[in-house]
Formats: sequence, structure tokens, C-alpha cells
Amino acid sequence: MSDAAQLDLLVFAAHPDDAEIGMGGTIAKATRAGSRVGLYDLTFAEMSSNGDPKTRQREAARASELLGLAVRGNLGLPDRGLKAGSEQVDKLVEVIRRHRPRIVFAPYFEDRHPDHTACSRLAEEAVFNAKLRRYRPEWDAWTPDAFCYYFINDMHTPQLVVDITEYQAVKMEALAAYRSQFAPMEETKDWVPTPLTAGYLDHVTARDRLFGAPHRVAYAEGFISKGPLKLDMF
Repeated sequence: MSDAAQLDLLVFAAHPDDAEIGMGGTIAKATRAGSRVGLYDLTFAEMSSNGDPKTRQREAARASELLGLAVRGNLGLPDRGLKAGSEQVDKLVEVIRRHRPRIVFAPYFEDRHPDHTACSRLAEEAVFNAKLRRYRPEWDAWTPDAFCYYFINDMHTPQLVVDITEYQAVKMEALAAYRSQFAPMEETKDWVPTPLTAGYLDHVTARDRLFGAPHRVAYAEGFISKGPLKLDMF
């Protein structure tokens, strides 16, 4: 995966597996259609109850391969230490200006996990700051066409949905790569049960079905745009 070229879609996530939960099908659909998609995790999820950063990185690499990502990076920010309004935002600004994406994605700002909401705020600040030519002028300013939110743990009413029926299996295979997070592993000495190991992926599938049902498709992922989206025509 190259780390320098321009991207069509740029996704930010607090932890490896967040983006796969919220928009793994959309990513797979975009890459199969020829779009260049990059994903940057803000932390190594070092505070997770199960697994460890090295295991999580191996799992993320496998998920990235399955989804067809052009770029996967990690900003190395502290898990449970993400802070909007801090110097951390500059790391995201630099990524945006380096890759010049058409669309930026981040977790929705209402979620039960504080790191997901913090990631949302950091990305929002970064998208705004990235367009200011006098802010960190050593990097050329860049304004994405749109900034959209995806859902992780919670379910909200989406403004738009993407039909991922043909890519649901790819999404679930990418999520299954994170065995340390989602699979009961009683045989592992340090394993503990969590909400993620109690059928969490079944809930993800159910939500994708619910998003798809009103539109008469089997599976869909939902999004909310921060601002109006430009269309050429209806």
C-alpha cells in the first residue's frame, strides 16, 4: 500500500476495527469500483481488554487486504487519551493535506465509546483547519468536497445509505480478521468476555439489514453528512 498518492476517500477511526464496523462494505464497494481509499487509525487500541497492539496490527493488515485499501496508517495517539482542541489535530491535518481526499469520513459524534466521539471531533477540526492556508503553511491547504459520519456502536437515522449487498460478505470477513476482539477465546489465559465477544457482529449484520430494508436492498450502511452534498442532478 502506497502512502503518498491522492485518495478518493479518507477514513479516520479511533481504533483498528472501527471503520470496518461502520463502513467496511462501502470501502470494499469503492475499492472494487476503482476508487483509492485510505484508512488512518488514531490509536493502536492498547487499552483494549483483549488482544494486544501487535495482534491488532496483524489483524488490521489482513482486514486492509480484504477491503482493498490503498493506504492504512496509524497515528500512534494515546488510546483513551484522544483530545479535541489539542495539538493532536495537526496529525490529522497533515494526513488530509498529504492525501488530498475528495471525501473524509469519521465516526458519528454520538457513540457510547468516548474515543469514537473524540475521533469525530478531531476529524471535524482537522477538516476545517486543513483548508486554512495560513494554518501550518508548510503543508499546502486542502478542502475536501464533503465530510461524512459513519456509525459504530449506536444506530441513528441516516441521511443517506449505501447498498452493500454484494459486499456484505467481504465486510464480515474483514471483521472476522479481528479474532482477538470478536471471537470467544476461553482457551486464552488473558481473555475476558466483553460486549464485543457476545454476538456483536450479529448486531452489526442486523443493523445493516435494517438500513437496507426501507430501500428494498438486503444490506446497507448509513451515513450523515456534516453539510449539504452537491449533486449534478436527481
